[in-house]
Amino acid sequence: MVTYRKTDEPTNGAPMTRARSIQVLSSLIFFSLILLSAPRTAMSDEAAIKRGEYIFNSSGCLGCHTDSKNKGPRLAGGRAIETPFGTFFGPNITPHKEHGIGTWSDADFIRALRDGKSPKGQHYFPVFPYTSFTKMTDEDMLDLKAYLFAQPAIERPNKPHEIKFPFGWRFLMLGWKILFFDSGTIEKIEGKSDSWNRGAYLAEAQAHCGECHTPRNIFGGARSALKYAGTLDGPDGDLAPNITPDKSTGIGKWSADDLAKLLSTGELPWGDEVSGSMAEVIEEGTGRMTESDRRAIVEYVRDLPPVEQKLVPPKK
Repeated sequence: MVTYRKTDEPTNGAPMTRARSIQVLSSLIFFSLILLSAPRTAMSDEAAIKRGEYIFNSSGCLGCHTDSKNKGPRLAGGRAIETPFGTFFGPNITPHKEHGIGTWSDADFIRALRDGKSPKGQHYFPVFPYTSFTKMTDEDMLDLKAYLFAQPAIERPNKPHEIKFPFGWRFLMLGWKILFFDSGTIEKIEGKSDSWNRGAYLAEAQAHCGECHTPRNIFGGARSALKYAGTLDGPDGDLAPNITPDKSTGIGKWSADDLAKLLSTGELPWGDEVSGSMAEVIEEGTGRMTESDRRAIVEYVRDLPPVEQKLVPPKK
């Protein structure tokens, strides 16, 4: 005859009261909850920092936040960015608690990239491309933060912007955002390949290609009808070329290999090399991407609607 042991007796035969069983079970649940809510391990932190470094490079953070021209400290701000609205200076994004972002919480960091707001609720000017970074996932934002917080804290005060009147009034940014800004992550497009969607994410969010290659109206809003069609008022007043697949004024005659090589080495199809801010983008950004990611961007850009727009720089 088969017999069954009572559920409140341990396997060694020692009696266990029901109260003791409940106590053991409660302890197990308690410690399980502690493990689940505990901070990430050092190993997971290192993984986040590594992922964040890749995102940091893809997003071009170094160029805007380091005054390389004057040999300024890495990521400590001071880089002058010339625009039609005045000169903006990249801020200190090291984890310095007074002059950098060292006191920012995860929520503060996400709000800055997602909504273009400081921890105190002030609106950022769109020279900081939160209009593109808003499309990033929370996970990528927090990985980027992990990398930035792993960098040396540099004690360097931020330099005030030199903005033309009345564009320096931050309260005006609320109206600007209502007109020209939509927050939220980029959605995957069904029917497109995984590579195309990856390219869309990189070009539209992290690498923010449209910020430089899309012309703007008199208020600084992107002219969506001319998306990626180039502008004479690119970074530092340089021409940003038409990168739509238009065959007469864009890159429609370029092969996928031509574009991938450009993003890797900066070499143009006719043998010249890019210069200015694009050279910086390639050296510190796309040139450090994986080949598959560069190819994903190429696939996405080559599938954009072609826009005919010939850009003729004014004679100096």
